[in-house]
Amino acid sequence: MQRKLLLLLFLLTATVLAACSPAEQAVTVEPTDIPPHTFSDGRGVEITLDSPASRIVSLAPSNTELLFAVGAGGQVVGRDAFSDFPEAALSVTDIGGGWGEIDTETLLTLDPDLILSADIIAPEQNIALEDLGLTVFVLPNPLELADLYKNIETVAALTGHSEEAAALNEQLRARVSAILEKVSGASASPLVFYQLDSTDPTAPWTSGPGTFIDTLIGMAGGRNVGALLDSAWAQISAEALIEQNPDIILMGDAVWSGLNPEDIAARPGWEAIAAVQSGRVYAFDDNLVSRPGPRLVD
Repeated sequence: MQRKLLLLLFLLTATVLAACSPAEQAVTVEPTDIPPHTFSDGRGVEITLDSPASRIVSLAPSNTELLFAVGAGGQVVGRDAFSDFPEAALSVTDIGGGWGEIDTETLLTLDPDLILSADIIAPEQNIALEDLGLTVFVLPNPLELADLYKNIETVAALTGHSEEAAALNEQLRARVSAILEKVSGASASPLVFYQLDSTDPTAPWTSGPGTFIDTLIGMAGGRNVGALLDSAWAQISAEALIEQNPDIILMGDAVWSGLNPEDIAARPGWEAIAAVQSGRVYAFDDNLVSRPGPRLVD
């Protein structure tokens, strides 16, 4: 509606200018400036919006963060149970999801014009929502920072906030450039162990090659212990980790497990690890990397 009003005002202004100016100075509006717009999602499925989505339900925390980051938070009428950032998202209606079932009855009462889904959502769930007559757009999971910037642009285009997205991406790129410049002259390349889940401390889970965690550790000037493993997410034995002897340990499970660096130091044999001896064991908020949104730059 806002775009239509702006277009009407633009045409009215153009008419007035044409009446006061030579004909050759008359302003025209190109057809490409007028909706509808067609978008292709992460599945290759095309959707068409007659105007920017104004009643959006987000099915993933990363999507919710993206929506608020580009200035579309006021257009979000529903969100999944795990969406808790930014704080303003908590006031949005919870429609379930996450590890549980989506409350479709509540979702339908919200009368959404767009369901913003993600790769982590089961394909069957997306299809079920489409069968209810809802418009579903699946945002692809970014594999590198360039993909994150693209997702920001896509979410902004869907919601009518392209100018805000351009400013946000400019800021994010500048911050990344500053980090890369700062670490480019570093003389050391510390070996880093990212502890993803240490429910079994004798074989903790970590992030292997080709993951965002692996990418970010490398961009920050480090070497990922998990890069030598065979899969993206894998367990490493305590013996192998002690042999690798990392310089830094990032506790990606600290927030949800309640563990602290002292717990790491108390594990049998871990006192021999360089990171423990130097006190370079850090609690880390895994939401920064497990949710592929703007905070990946953080």
